[in-house]
Amino acid sequence: MRHIPKSATGVLEIVSFEDALREALEPSPEYDVNRWLYVPNSYGEYRYILGTRGVKPLICVGVNPSTAAPDALDRTLQSVQRVAAFNGYDSFIMFNVYAQRATRPDDMDRELNLTLHAENMKAFDYVLSLDREGRPAVWAAWGAVIEKRDYLPRCVRDMIAVGERRGARWWSAGRRSKAGHPHHPLYLKSDSPLEDFDAGAYLDSLD
Repeated sequence: MRHIPKSATGVLEIVSFEDALREALEPSPEYDVNRWLYVPNSYGEYRYILGTRGVKPLICVGVNPSTAAPDALDRTLQSVQRVAAFNGYDSFIMFNVYAQRATRPDDMDRELNLTLHAENMKAFDYVLSLDREGRPAVWAAWGAVIEKRDYLPRCVRDMIAVGERRGARWWSAGRRSKAGHPHHPLYLKSDSPLEDFDAGAYLDSLD
């Protein structure tokens, strides 16, 4: 199944993260809310969060969401789940630099939707707060797709700033590309260890 955006997100009415989270915490007939965190809690043109619940989550950051949903993980999220478990995490959260759903990154917004981005940063702050040990683990896993839009590195810089306030530690897994991009999860081995990743230095190298 592919997701082709119906339109640019600028013409959509964006549901705030706060309102979407409030609904996502209510019981759902579609999935077990005690197991899954899914915000917004129905399939749509954008997604802030998809993951499992625990006390020590691994927060994996891709470029943008595709079609995955609770109990219907795609191959990428299946890999994320396996790598998280191997590295000792009791849960995983799939997050994205940009919240717009698009199976092909070439179909993403040409221009940054500032409203969607702002709400996505609120969502990022929230997922960082879920780590009860106070040192959230963020796995950079966007690959070379970060080059698809000029605004994506800017979004990552905003994420780094949010992470600094929460004491986040950045990781990568697998061999990085010649340009230094962190490996995408899809083709990683299940026993791939996490390695320190200096996200700020990486972004500086792209300038």
